[in-house]
Amino acid sequence: MKTRVAKHVQNLQPSGIRRFFDLAANMEGVISLGVGEPDFVTSWGVREACIASLHNGHTSYTANAGLLELRKEISRYLVEQFEVEYRAETDVIVTVGASQALDLAIRAIVDPGDEVMVIEPCFVSYAPLIELVGGTAVRVGADAEKGFSIDFHELEQSITDRTKAILLCFPNNPTGTMLSKDELMKVSQLVEKHDLLVISDEIYAELSFDEKFTSFATLPRMKERTILISGFSKGFAMTGWRLGFVAGPTDIIEAMLKIHQYAMMCASTMAQYGAIEALRNGRQDIEAMKKSYRRRRNYFVSSLNEIGLDCHNPGGAFYAFPSVKHTGLSSQEFAERLLLEEKVAVVPGNVFGKSGEGYVRCSYASSLEQLQEAIKRMERFVKEYR
Repeated sequence: MKTRVAKHVQNLQPSGIRRFFDLAANMEGVISLGVGEPDFVTSWGVREACIASLHNGHTSYTANAGLLELRKEISRYLVEQFEVEYRAETDVIVTVGASQALDLAIRAIVDPGDEVMVIEPCFVSYAPLIELVGGTAVRVGADAEKGFSIDFHELEQSITDRTKAILLCFPNNPTGTMLSKDELMKVSQLVEKHDLLVISDEIYAELSFDEKFTSFATLPRMKERTILISGFSKGFAMTGWRLGFVAGPTDIIEAMLKIHQYAMMCASTMAQYGAIEALRNGRQDIEAMKKSYRRRRNYFVSSLNEIGLDCHNPGGAFYAFPSVKHTGLSSQEFAERLLLEEKVAVVPGNVFGKSGEGYVRCSYASSLEQLQEAIKRMERFVKEYR
C-alpha cells in the first residue's frame, strides 16, 4: 500500500506543550503551570453580546474578512492603544485565532526555499508552519545572559539572500521577555538593510508590565514591511472563542484573504459580536487582569530565585522561564520528575527550541494560592536534586 500520510506531515513532531498537559490531565492533585491560558473567565458583557447575537438570529456567514463593524473596531483599537492605523475595509482580516493569522501570513509570503528567521526560544508552532509550506526556519538563539533579548550579531550573521522575513514575538512566549524600543529599532535597521518583511506576533501586547508596548509597525518605514498578528485570547481572556486578527499592507492582506476564503470562509459569527463588545467596553477588564498578573509575577519570580531556580524578571505575558541547570537534570527530566514526584506541571524549555534547553516554562496564570503551593513543592523537589 502507498504511504497515506504526506512525508512533510509525518516528519512533524507533536507539540511538547500538549504532551505535558495531557499527562497532567490524567493525574489527580496536579497544579498545572503548563498551559498558556488566562485563568480569568471572559467578561460577562462579552458573553452577553454573544448570546444576544444568537437571540437576534445572527447565525449565518459573515464577509470572509469578518464583520466590517468588528474590523472598524479593531482599526480604532490599534490607533488608540498602539498608535498604528489600518484601513478596516482593505487592511484587516478577522481570523480563527492568532494561530490561523500566523498560518495565513506564512503561506502568503513564503515560497519553497525561502528562509524565515525565528528567535528562539519561541512558540512551538512557528517552525512547523514555515516548514509545512516548504520554507526553512532559521533558528537564532536569544541571549540568555541578557534576559533572552535578541543577539543582534547572530541575527545579522544568519541572514542570507534567501531570507524573506523575521518572525518576532515580544512579549515572548515562553520567556516573557520584552524588547525595548531601541532594540526594536535595531531590528528595523536590519530589516531595511536586507529588504525583509516582519511577522510581528503581538498577541501578548496588552500584557506588558514595566514599560509601554511598542508595535513594530509604528517604527519608521516599518508599517509597509510588517504583518501585525494579534487577537482576543490572552488580553481579553477569550482563548476558547478562537478569534484573532491580522493587519498589514494591502497586497499581503489580499493574498492572505484568498487563502482564508478557501481554507476557512470566515471566523465564528457570534464570537465576532462578542469581540465587538470586548473592544468597546472591555478595556478596563484588561487593566484589572494585568494588575493581577503583575502581582503574581512579582511573587512567583522572586520565589523561584529564592529556592534556587535562577529566573530573569519577565516584562510581559504570564510566563516565567527559570533555569534548572544546577539540578543536573535536562529540561525534559526535570519536568517529568517534577510532575511525577510533586505533581506540578511545567513545560520543558527544549520544546521551544534548542536554546531553551536547561530551562522550563511556568505559567503564573493561576491563583496566588496555587502558585504558593507550587513553590513549596518545587522547593522540596529542588532540594532533592541540588
